[in-house]
Amino acid sequence: MKSLRLILTNLKYFAPSWVFSSINILIGTWVLYLPHIKMKFALNDSQIGLALFFTALGLLISIPFVPFVNKKIGAGRSTKIGIIVFALLFNLPLIAPSYSLLCISLIATGIFSGFTDVSMNALVSNIEKRDGQNFMSAAHGFFSLGGFIGAGVGSFLMTVFSHPSYHMLLISLCIILTTILLSNNYENIEEPLQENRKKGTNIFKNIKPMLGLSIVAFIIMFNEGAVEHWSNLFLFDVVNVSESRAGLGFIVFSFAMTLGRFFGDGISKKIGAVKTISYGCGIALVAYLLILLSNFYTSVLGFGILGLGLSVIVPEIFRLAGQTQGVYTSVAISVVSGIGFIGFLFGPVLLGLISNYSNLVTSYIFLMILIIIALCLVFFRLKRKY
Repeated sequence: MKSLRLILTNLKYFAPSWVFSSINILIGTWVLYLPHIKMKFALNDSQIGLALFFTALGLLISIPFVPFVNKKIGAGRSTKIGIIVFALLFNLPLIAPSYSLLCISLIATGIFSGFTDVSMNALVSNIEKRDGQNFMSAAHGFFSLGGFIGAGVGSFLMTVFSHPSYHMLLISLCIILTTILLSNNYENIEEPLQENRKKGTNIFKNIKPMLGLSIVAFIIMFNEGAVEHWSNLFLFDVVNVSESRAGLGFIVFSFAMTLGRFFGDGISKKIGAVKTISYGCGIALVAYLLILLSNFYTSVLGFGILGLGLSVIVPEIFRLAGQTQGVYTSVAISVVSGIGFIGFLFGPVLLGLISNYSNLVTSYIFLMILIIIALCLVFFRLKRKY
């Protein structure tokens, strides 16, 4: 909780953490309207997955260029520009008049989603190095808090607005306003000069040293993205709850993930990053067993436990990446965060395809198998290296 107190008592730590919240407030709000999008265009699960694929495509376009932009204008300024443009672009999917324009708008959001994600993680890594303070896990806690706010508050606001676009416009304006007010606390932060002189920005040459971290990041963020986009549909289609209760799984998931990440920095300091990651995978495995019972209470409990398990993993991976010797910080974060965020965006896509050709239960079994693979990688690769 020390890192949480640090953030809440000092604007120079709160401001970048709020960017983490902002990006997921927008995503969490969008997720609420996936059933609306499904009905609006009369889509099946495969078509929803294909639409979400275009978000991933946008991310793939942006990732190779992020380190160069960060080096040119600084991680702080990149973060500010990224979240403002992202907030503006996220209005497009909900006003798209056709399925094709929906897909095009999701490419645009994907580009700035990836750009902002990499920039904000590089920003926090640089602040940690500069100040000798650990708050990466707590910053990711604010990301989860954003999902909780987006889904929790959004579930109430859904009943207030006559059209989804009005809801999203209000959220976007709030994000832009708070960014303008807080960004002076981080927008001038750049990479250390020594790193700028000595380390290159070629992403592709630096994948190999962090391959194990990157694969685990991909799997865990694959799970996060899949649960964020499909938990409400799992409860709605498989558990057969009402539409108003379908969002409860993601709300509980986000709350538990937020709580876990606020304690994550302290846990990591006591037992180490690799043990923290392995315990998190083990907890997630148990959580999927509960979810797959397909009972309302056990499934919602499972989503909560899953949030706790996954909460501590990604921040520890990013912290290890940012500390990698001989690799420019933005490149290290771009490699791990970029590959991980590809998983975050491809997760919903692949789950939609699996669900369409089988069912959502099979999709969640697939997620559980991925967690087992991640656990094996931790034991047989990360433990040797870290």
